[in-house]
Amino acid sequence: MNTKYSKITFKITLIIIFMVSLLVGIVYFVNEKSKPTVKSVLVEPFLTQKVKKHQPTIEKYAKEYKVEKHVDTLLAMMMQESGGRGNDPMQSSESYCGEIGCIDNPEKSIEQGVKYFSESLKAAKGDVRLAVQSYNFGIGFSNYVKDRNDSFSQEIAIKFSQEMYAKAEDKSIYTCLRKEAKAYDACYGDIYYARDVMEYQKAFAKK
Repeated sequence: MNTKYSKITFKITLIIIFMVSLLVGIVYFVNEKSKPTVKSVLVEPFLTQKVKKHQPTIEKYAKEYKVEKHVDTLLAMMMQESGGRGNDPMQSSESYCGEIGCIDNPEKSIEQGVKYFSESLKAAKGDVRLAVQSYNFGIGFSNYVKDRNDSFSQEIAIKFSQEMYAKAEDKSIYTCLRKEAKAYDACYGDIYYARDVMEYQKAFAKK
């Protein structure tokens, strides 16, 4: 009986090990396949909840700045910027004072972030993807696209980043966080910012 019991226990242990290994493999595969568009399937739900906690404040300022139709996009932008963490969850200090870290209050961060998005949307003439990318690159990107009688595309985002990076007097202030950006020599801003935000926007729109 003991031998039989031991064999059964051994088989159960092997099954458990196999299932755990399979689960880890699936998580790794999904995470790798989704990079850089979506965070880990284990981390994303936690971050989504942190972002959703700021929704009432986002809605408040979205109404004030007349972009209430874009709350899902603003939530997605916060997800991309910080996952809802920290005192500057919209990472809007630079658009407010020209440098990182001057905002240390979440509500002020959201107000400035929503305000800047509304200005970006106006400059982009309602093109949401262009406005979103301009939030990262600066409103000058919308003017760059408009001056070329063009519309937003991944190609023009890469070209703008390349040109701005090439013009930079001090390239050390820019960090190529993505391998693709480094390969393109496009280290100014995040060339895939709009793409990733719009992926998140789809998720928030369903909630």
